[in-house]
Amino acid sequence: MNKKLAAALSGGAVLVLTLSGCSSDDKSNKVNDWAKTVCDQVKPQLQKIANANAAIQQQTADNSKPADVQRTDSAAFQQISQAYKALGAAVDSAGAPPVDGGETTQKEAVKELNASSVAYANLQKKVDALDTKDQAKFADGLKGIADELNKISTSGDEALKRLQSGEVGAAMAKQTGCQKPTASVPPNAGSQESGSPSSSASPDKKS
Repeated sequence: MNKKLAAALSGGAVLVLTLSGCSSDDKSNKVNDWAKTVCDQVKPQLQKIANANAAIQQQTADNSKPADVQRTDSAAFQQISQAYKALGAAVDSAGAPPVDGGETTQKEAVKELNASSVAYANLQKKVDALDTKDQAKFADGLKGIADELNKISTSGDEALKRLQSGEVGAAMAKQTGCQKPTASVPPNAGSQESGSPSSSASPDKKS
C-alpha cells in the first residue's frame, strides 16, 4: 500500500540533487565561493532526504503493518521538512549570488524551499491522522497523501531551476556538497534517525 508513496518520493524533484554542470569555464572566484558556501551547508540536508527516502522505500519492500508504515512515513516527512527548512536557511544566509538578478533569484529560491518544508510538515500531520486500525481506510488515506506528495514534487520548482542555471548552477554542480548522495545508513536505521531530534545536528540550523 506504500508503493505509490515510495514511487512519488523517489521521483521527487529535489532540484539541488540533480545539478548538472554547464559549459562555461571562466567562473569568477566570487561565484565559486558563493556556491561552496551554500553547498557545504546543503550536503547534510541532502543526506537526510536520501535517508528518509530510503526508509520509506525499505518499508515498502518489507510489506510493513499500517502502524509501522505510519510511524516511518511520519518520521521521514518530518526529516524532509526539516531538511528543506535548513536548505532555505543555507541559501538565505549565503546572500545573493554574484550574478545579474541574483538577489531576486535567491529570494524566490528561499521562498520555494520554505514552502516545501511547510508542505512536508503538512503531509506529516496527515499521516499522523490516518486510522491504522482500518486497513482499507488507511490505504485510501495513504493514496491521497501519495497523490499530494507527487504534486509537491513536480510543481513549483521554477525558482530553484533559475538558481541552478548559468554560472551559479555550473559552480554548484562542481561542489561535492551539492551532488546527489546515497543513504549512508541502513534504511531501517534511517527511519529511526529521522524521528530523532538529535538527527538534526548539522552545521546549519532541514534541520
